Amino acid sequence: MRRRSFLAASAAALVSRRLLAIAPAAKLDRIGIELYAVRNAMRAAPELTLEALAKIGYTDVELLWSFKNFGQSLTELKASLKATGLKAPSAHMAPETILTEWEQRCAEAKELGMTYLTAPSLPAEANKSIEVVKLWANRFNSAGEVARRFGLWIALHNEPNHEKRIMGQKPMDVFLAETDPKLVRFQLDVGNMLMGGGDPLAFLQQYRNRCWSFHLKNVIADRTKDTELAKGVFDLKSFLAAVPELEKKPCFVEQEGSGDELASAQENFAYLRGLTW
Repeated sequence: MRRRSFLAASAAALVSRRLLAIAPAAKLDRIGIELYAVRNAMRAAPELTLEALAKIGYTDVELLWSFKNFGQSLTELKASLKATGLKAPSAHMAPETILTEWEQRCAEAKELGMTYLTAPSLPAEANKSIEVVKLWANRFNSAGEVARRFGLWIALHNEPNHEKRIMGQKPMDVFLAETDPKLVRFQLDVGNMLMGGGDPLAFLQQYRNRCWSFHLKNVIADRTKDTELAKGVFDLKSFLAAVPELEKKPCFVEQEGSGDELASAQENFAYLRGLTW
């Protein structure tokens, strides 16, 4: 019996090792870029810039409704996306968008095949008042009800100043406490949180069920500005490995301070494409 048990255990261990050996490493299947990272190129030549991003290998772009899509009409934008094969799962919009013609904006987003409409921040008035943060959280809940009828999600994205406490509370903690997860989601900008003095991994662990899309950004040692992903101090590999169901959550490169936008976009794509965990 002992020999049989030993042989059975040895066989099980061998099978386990073989399964581990052939199990594919996890990686990002889709890599997107926030068009703010290439804003100057987009202003100069939006169609050519989208073509360049597709040739680099990007699969997704996050649109900038707040920049009026760099002069492209809805029809022109649809044509550019179709021609390049790029998908646009998300767009950044001014938060005030939800107060006027919101249903029309949702209809346009659905026509483009989008999933998220994301505000990069709350209005400036929310930087000094928790009550204003709560007011906007309530507005996001209402807008979220409309968005869900279109099969869309409304989301909020964090800026560095969101790490500053107002009356002892962090604005994003209040916003997430006041919003309904069935209606409102969150886009975590890793670099912005770092520059504000926060810890993206700790935030992810606390709000893992609220973070549904990401801006992938890295920072220099003193956290004063961003840099190419491979040159930063934050361990993006470990962060991505910690995201549950990552394959369902859009990830967008966003390096804001590049001296050569398309060169940095290519370098950042190559870095992410080479990551496995």
